[in-house]
Amino acid sequence: MAYQHILLAVDDSPISYAAVEHAEKLALAFNCKITVTSVIAVDPFKGVDFYKVAPAVTQYLLEAEKNALARLKDIQETLLHHGVSAVDTKVVREVPPATGILNAADELNVDLIVMGSHGRTGFKKFFLGSVAQEVLSICPLPVLIIKSTLSED
Repeated sequence: MAYQHILLAVDDSPISYAAVEHAEKLALAFNCKITVTSVIAVDPFKGVDFYKVAPAVTQYLLEAEKNALARLKDIQETLLHHGVSAVDTKVVREVPPATGILNAADELNVDLIVMGSHGRTGFKKFFLGSVAQEVLSICPLPVLIIKSTLSED
């Protein structure tokens, strides 16, 4: 199987950079395109009364988008500098992370998704959910999960 277009899903966690390295190696080996994406979603646990926190949510979203755009640009420049022939970026807004990743994969007609997983287990996985697990269980495409070996509290 030769890949032509990889969707690289990243967030602000260190495991995302391990996923970047894996996607880079695949793109160089198969001479394929990478689209680096980040999903900006409002955390439903942050504010109970939306109207009281709306200005804070708006500021949070603006900051999150600014940070995501900077991170995507940085990753794009790094991949191009390392010899990946084509790298695009895409910010997805206002949907849950797994939904955003799956929608982007469908819209861009990619043939592989590469993403990191924090490797949470037990209660943490149940409470926080796992974006990687959700993408893996729903997505009809191949999904490469780069797992963190770091313990996270």
